[in-house]
Amino acid sequence: MTGHDRFSRRRFIQTGLATLAMGTTLSGCGMVPSRQQARLKFISAIDNSGGQHAIGSADDRGHSGFRLPVAERCHGGCYRPQSRQAVIFARRPGRHAYVLDTQSRRLQQVITAGPGHHFYGHGVFSQDERFLYATLNHYSTGQGLVRVYAADHQYRAVKDLDVDGIGPHEVRLHPDGEHLLVALGGIRTHPDYGRIKLNLDTMQPAVLMMNRNTGDIVKRWKPMDRQLSCRHLDVSSTGIAMIGYQYQGPVKNNPPLIARLDTRSGQLRELHLEPSTQRALRHYTSSVVISPTHPYAVVASPWGGRALLLNYQTGTLLQAFALMDVSGVLAEDDGTFVLSTGLGALYRVSADQPEPRLLSRQALHWDHHLIAT
Repeated sequence: MTGHDRFSRRRFIQTGLATLAMGTTLSGCGMVPSRQQARLKFISAIDNSGGQHAIGSADDRGHSGFRLPVAERCHGGCYRPQSRQAVIFARRPGRHAYVLDTQSRRLQQVITAGPGHHFYGHGVFSQDERFLYATLNHYSTGQGLVRVYAADHQYRAVKDLDVDGIGPHEVRLHPDGEHLLVALGGIRTHPDYGRIKLNLDTMQPAVLMMNRNTGDIVKRWKPMDRQLSCRHLDVSSTGIAMIGYQYQGPVKNNPPLIARLDTRSGQLRELHLEPSTQRALRHYTSSVVISPTHPYAVVASPWGGRALLLNYQTGTLLQAFALMDVSGVLAEDDGTFVLSTGLGALYRVSADQPEPRLLSRQALHWDHHLIAT
């Protein structure tokens, strides 16, 4: 059974937002004691074996830390170092985002998407950390947007930036600090229909470069096939982005699922891997993470049970790791990566080691993204 199949059948646990009131401490929420000598390394959405949803953490040895129950399955998020806050977004089509103080380990605030909107599971802070940018959908029209929140003012929504398209998913801050890179999936959804895709015959995916102040779209790149949904991306300090696709076309086709975008030259290039490697991804990629210190990137596919480690400067595949239900990726300063799986395992991988090293295994399900702290 794939992680997707398992999660799609998992029932939604109605715990109620009343249990998540601002100021709720983790001591009353089934906390797993943290090891004081180890440093908190990442936060992630998790589920337990009963299908109950939570936000959890792990330290730099792979030991699990706190667990904070939430009312819906969460997806990705972002970290605000100066304030030690993390914002974790509900999975599409969720309507809440959770602001967590990682030092006190208290839930500080719940952000709602507002009437007629839902989140897509991702957001990013400006360099000065004053503003949070989150991807949303206006579900009556299907139009996507990036909503700007004033983080210094209790995450008050201050403006909406129109992406001129459907299904904005992951958003990253360009290294120039003034532009956002948005993976536009092109797929229309509506909360009344869950995760059913409503427009596969007319979808128009793209990667956008948007001015974060004015909302102007300064560049739009389209994939080679309009059924290659642009979902996840990361960008290096030099402006090279790696993009992960999810293919919505016929099963018999075997299109490339990874692209390299040089925002300096404007060149978008799909990476044509060996057909067997490409097919092993089963038309689906999730996390895309670039090393901040080395020329490496990892693209994970939980459906295919594969994590590919590439040289993002050249687009060359360096390692392919077979790990069931792998998805979460965390880049370390030494050029290695930590990978999480929906089966509760954490691994470390590197460009010069052909086999992953098991760090830990817990009785939980790590979700698709790891948020570095």
